[in-house]
Amino acid sequence: MSIDNIIAQAVAHAVKALYGVDADPSSIVPQTTKKEFEGNLTIVVFPWVKAARKSPEAVGTEIGDWLVANEPAVNRFNVIKGFLNIVIEPTYFTSMLRHIEETPDYGFKKADADSPLVMVEYSSPNTNKPLHLGHIRNNLLGYSLAQILKACGNRVVKTNIVNDRGIHICKSMLAWRKWGEGATPESTGKKGDHLIGDFYVLFDKHYKAELKELMDKGMTQEEAEKASPLMLEAREMLRRWEQKDPEIRSLWEMMNNWVYAGFDETYKRLGVDFDKIYYESNTYLEGKDKVLEGLEKGIMYRKDDGSVWADLTDAGLDHKLLLRSDGTSVYMTQDIGTAKLRYQDYPIDKMIYVVGNEQNYHFQVLSLLLDRLGFKWGKDLVHFSYGMVELPEGKMKSREGTVVDADDLMDEMIQGAREVSAERGKGDFTPEEADEIARIVGMGALKYFLLKVDPRKNMTFNPKESIDFNGNTGPFIQYTYARIRSVLRKAAEAGYTATGYDMVEPNEKKISLIQHLADFPATVAEAGRIYSPALIANYVYDLVKEYNQFYHDYTILNEPDAAVRALRLALSQCVAGVVRSGMSLLGIEVPERM
Repeated sequence: MSIDNIIAQAVAHAVKALYGVDADPSSIVPQTTKKEFEGNLTIVVFPWVKAARKSPEAVGTEIGDWLVANEPAVNRFNVIKGFLNIVIEPTYFTSMLRHIEETPDYGFKKADADSPLVMVEYSSPNTNKPLHLGHIRNNLLGYSLAQILKACGNRVVKTNIVNDRGIHICKSMLAWRKWGEGATPESTGKKGDHLIGDFYVLFDKHYKAELKELMDKGMTQEEAEKASPLMLEAREMLRRWEQKDPEIRSLWEMMNNWVYAGFDETYKRLGVDFDKIYYESNTYLEGKDKVLEGLEKGIMYRKDDGSVWADLTDAGLDHKLLLRSDGTSVYMTQDIGTAKLRYQDYPIDKMIYVVGNEQNYHFQVLSLLLDRLGFKWGKDLVHFSYGMVELPEGKMKSREGTVVDADDLMDEMIQGAREVSAERGKGDFTPEEADEIARIVGMGALKYFLLKVDPRKNMTFNPKESIDFNGNTGPFIQYTYARIRSVLRKAAEAGYTATGYDMVEPNEKKISLIQHLADFPATVAEAGRIYSPALIANYVYDLVKEYNQFYHDYTILNEPDAAVRALRLALSQCVAGVVRSGMSLLGIEVPERM
């Protein structure tokens, strides 16, 4: 049993004995005592002040006296207002370390058949362009969130909705048909998603030239946009697609398959995956059916032009278009259709959408509509709203071809890691080993930099900063892990083990490190509660920072006292295990050697 649980149970017994109050031990959560006060764990006593009819200080003192008299783990205490600061018997920290060491998957809860089923949707790419830096942040956040929720004891399904229909897709198709000259990924040596992205940019280039020509003839911009032959052709292509024109569908299928193959390659490199992929081309009709069902029930209404709307003014929102007058659907309709299919496929308890903060209003509306249409999780759907990511140079625009391509960025990060490693000149590695380490470090740098920031904030990604081996970076954490693994290998070679330390009394620094390790389960639970990979990232960084201080202050392998050496080895072992677990929640690998 962890020291937190021991103290929580002891406090519950104290409250019962002193005040006749039944306190649930699980509701008593000991906090780490603030550094300016003496103590290891702090209990807030305010919940029992009313029953005791005494001041908070008096209640704290009475509970403290009871603990010293009745709980062997408690050495002494002090009270500051309503806060009871408890000093734990030092030997109990060795028991805590033993508990951490012996607990498989320490800090993680296992799901069972009755655990809540949470669906996490992330990625949501369009099939008219490759994945870019914004998609990387989305994918990493979504994957990490799924890992954290799984570690909190939920059953988790990871899904992706691919935007494979609409006018933007037709723009790429039209450009390929007009100027592609039969180009394929094979004939050009390009990944399919890159090839199609080039045609999307090409469409925009020709479209802009067309607008300029029309405006030079005296049209306003609005008139020119309506009259543009290219845009009219793209809209006609969309109509034909909706009518299932065999020629257009065949072209669409071929080009989309090129893109999917490209996406799969990028996802694999990024280390993310999905349990189920949905496609808008399948969901939009389902959405139409659901909206028409809502119309029949009086949840929606039809205007004179035939368009279908939802009146949300009673919830402080406006009227929302769901079907255009020509019967075509909007994004909202597609989201309703996707929800319907998902609900058919899985008995979802909670739905989490990982989508940027520019869609906040969209998800407010979606939540209301799904609730009114009878989806039990509609009202409680979670929009995991994250901020935008930019480079130091500024914003990205996909139509203009100024986006930071995901594949290029990953290449750059791995190359950067390779160069930094060469400068450091450490390690005797084969070329294959050096390449693998560069991949792990480069990808770790990228992922950690994007995940350590509060997801709700906009951020600037700086590739050079991210590969630094000092400070709050992925490589710094990875290097510390590799260092610990090196120590443990040398210990094994020398025949040293991490056993026989039970009677060693740890000093303050070691106690602080053990406590930090003991905070891991609560940190994972909190990260799952507030949906924050950043909490895990910064916890791991703080742990590593504290370990490095310990490593600097104490010898491990040269310690002559076998019991003290065993304690230090056990500490190192547990830190390595928690670092590996914490980084796995972020989707980051840790190297055995660096």
